[in-house]
Amino acid sequence: MQLRNCYRTSDFRKLAQQRLPSPIFHYIDGGADDEVTLARNTEAFESVDLVPNVLAGISGIDMSVSVLGQRLDMPLFFAPTAMQRLFHHEGEFAIADAAAKYGTMFGVSTIGTRSIEELGAYNDAAKLFQIYVHNDPGLTTDMIARCKAANFSALALTVDTIVAGNRERDYVTGMTTPPKLTPRSLLSFATHPTWTFNYLLREKFDLPNISQFIEAGSTTPYSVVDYLNEQMKRTIDWDDAAAMIEEWGGSFAIKGVMSVDDAKRCVEVGASAIMVSNHGGRQLDGSRSPFDQLPAILDAIGGDIEVIVDGGIRRGTHVLKALAMGATACSGGRMYLYALAGAGAAGVERAMGLLRDEIERDMLLMGCPSVAKLKPSMLAARR
Repeated sequence: MQLRNCYRTSDFRKLAQQRLPSPIFHYIDGGADDEVTLARNTEAFESVDLVPNVLAGISGIDMSVSVLGQRLDMPLFFAPTAMQRLFHHEGEFAIADAAAKYGTMFGVSTIGTRSIEELGAYNDAAKLFQIYVHNDPGLTTDMIARCKAANFSALALTVDTIVAGNRERDYVTGMTTPPKLTPRSLLSFATHPTWTFNYLLREKFDLPNISQFIEAGSTTPYSVVDYLNEQMKRTIDWDDAAAMIEEWGGSFAIKGVMSVDDAKRCVEVGASAIMVSNHGGRQLDGSRSPFDQLPAILDAIGGDIEVIVDGGIRRGTHVLKALAMGATACSGGRMYLYALAGAGAAGVERAMGLLRDEIERDMLLMGCPSVAKLKPSMLAARR
């Protein structure tokens, strides 16, 4: 598989599998338990069909949306994902470049591999910082202050990782950060020399937003499961969220919301948006998909708060279905992580460019000159 032959997410997945050692690939690719929710996140979009209008006399397409105080040129943005330089040495810079090119936003993880300061100064693309609340309260305060100083556009509090999901693929492959050689993984690292030499000879792996507080995962090899289980604050509650919203004082999303009751609480505590998400099927297997849960959430809080559908996006039509249902925008991780892992910045640019083209073409075929013209009447449930 070569980059020029990649046209869909499954193509970029094949490219990533070619290039990455097994532990790294399966970390991106895997989910929790039997991976039922992982599969359902994408399958759910096929539960409804698009119903287009014709003879609309469209001369141009406006894909722009307003999300978390930012005007984006397209209704899809890069969700925050951890450890990107582990997948390709260009890491977060590749995502930032693509976000700037397409006029969209990119997310930055607490467990990212470029610092808040580096990315704040890197370009003018809209930037969303994802907070994981650790046991050390000083770490959260420090990151919020750094994001303010670096002029980040918004914060997102991730609320569905107080413990790690049962990611059995990681147990099998022995995945840790930084990676360590084991009898099981040695052959895979040896047979992927391009990745291995890039990892060994380029800038040392680090998690710069937390490494001054925590050695685990930066200088001390740790499994992701152990890191989440030992370092995350399990007792985080709505008072913590409200305090964080007040401390930040700007656009604020709560990521990992799936229930109607929790969506209502997000409105009550003053969040700007919710990201309807199950963490890519990596936490609670057997849970609902974001798209399946979207109608109930929109019925309860639609119009009171921005609603972002996060997870399972593989096609432009998936974005249009969510928007027609009433979502504000969509975001995703694997849709670009496979491309990053397979071909770095060039891969991310191609993957997002293809999705952008799909959204534009499909809006023309739907008879919709703007996102605002997408309506629930353009969806029909499959029987």
